[in-house]
Amino acid sequence: MAMNNNKNNDPLVVGRVIGDVIDSFIPSVKMTVIYNSNKQVFNGHELFPSAVTSKPKVDVQGADMRSFFTLVMTDPDVPNPSDPYLKEHLHWIVTDIPGTTDATFGKEVVSYEMPKPNIGIHRFVFVLFKQKRRQTVNTPTSRDKFNLKKFAEENELGLPVAAVFFNAQRETAARRR
Repeated sequence: MAMNNNKNNDPLVVGRVIGDVIDSFIPSVKMTVIYNSNKQVFNGHELFPSAVTSKPKVDVQGADMRSFFTLVMTDPDVPNPSDPYLKEHLHWIVTDIPGTTDATFGKEVVSYEMPKPNIGIHRFVFVLFKQKRRQTVNTPTSRDKFNLKKFAEENELGLPVAAVFFNAQRETAARRR
């Protein structure tokens, strides 16, 4: 897989995930996020809320089994992308995921909450961090006003090793078929 070093067309930069949610980083692990066994998350693609009601399968490849990872899913666009004053809303945290496995092998410390975007198009961001060791992450007291950068700092997670995001907006009756 050729690494793309041109930051201008990095979808995480274009989608302002880098900046709004995380700092710039060099991806070093391959993370695949798949909903309902067939809907893979690709940066900036749209998924319907009805397709993401149950937690996805998240695979971590390109790391050895002695490494442990923390996965966080967050929405920086609450309640509304043009005025996200409640950002971020925390959707999911899984810690102690062994490399080369998937999130089901980790410890779910904040249970999966399905996306319910109300106004506008929301970004739902999955971020993977490499842990220094097996560790207990300080669980946030609230899902609201979550700050991923602060969370990473407080738990000594450093910069992400992988990230991917999808967009979702409220489904209208006309769009549900």
